[in-house]
Amino acid sequence: MNVVSLTPTDLALAAGLVLALAALSLPMGLAIGKQLVIAGARTVVQLLLVGLVLNVLFDNVNLGWITLIAMAMLLVAGWEVMARQRYRLIGWWGFGVGSVSMFVSTFTITILVLLVVIDTEPWYAPRYAIPLLGMMLGNTMTGIALALDRLTQSTRQQRGLIENRLMLGHTWKQVIEDIRNDSIRSGMIPTINAMAVAGIVSLPGMMTGQILAGTPPLEAVKYQILIMFMLAGGTGFGTVAAVSVAVRRLFDERERLRLERIREIS
Repeated sequence: MNVVSLTPTDLALAAGLVLALAALSLPMGLAIGKQLVIAGARTVVQLLLVGLVLNVLFDNVNLGWITLIAMAMLLVAGWEVMARQRYRLIGWWGFGVGSVSMFVSTFTITILVLLVVIDTEPWYAPRYAIPLLGMMLGNTMTGIALALDRLTQSTRQQRGLIENRLMLGHTWKQVIEDIRNDSIRSGMIPTINAMAVAGIVSLPGMMTGQILAGTPPLEAVKYQILIMFMLAGGTGFGTVAAVSVAVRRLFDERERLRLERIREIS
């Protein structure tokens, strides 16, 4: 298959778009210019590094190294979930809730797909395992971060209402149910939107990449359908698990609201 190679000049032109946006943000007072530049630099460095690592992995398939890389990806994703919340659970909970929820949902679904659906030899072939897990973690990370942020902010804003209902005899499950459900929906909205417009408004990333690399369009479509369903399942189960654990953490054994268990991140 013929793939058009990109030169450093081509990538520099694309980077100019980010720099132009950062420059435009300065007179507008958006305060995102620095974040854009740093994020762009991280993108270049991180993707170059992962490209080098994947080259080595593809030539030397080893379950131990693949597991190590997968755990490193999980830990970084867990940190990003915690960092993207304005209010987060204090102590280990702030990092652990997102990380454990992502581990349970994304690793389970990815391994299931590798073993049953794709059925490569070996099943942990890095050419499939790392990209699939990366997409799963990235999407699930966004969903969980949005859901937990919505949960903690809404709980703080409605503290008076929650405590009044508790004094009236409602259980902690009853008083937090609406906030919990809204939080889960918030975490799922990006995935639902992506599924709803796939193929009509946008061509998803994996499908586009395969087509550009020369894969027949229908084969690329089948893989993209698989990915979209994986992302929906991983994000949904992960978000439900994270929000459910976080909700319980907001109340003690006597069903009292304990907002001191979350703190604002400046």
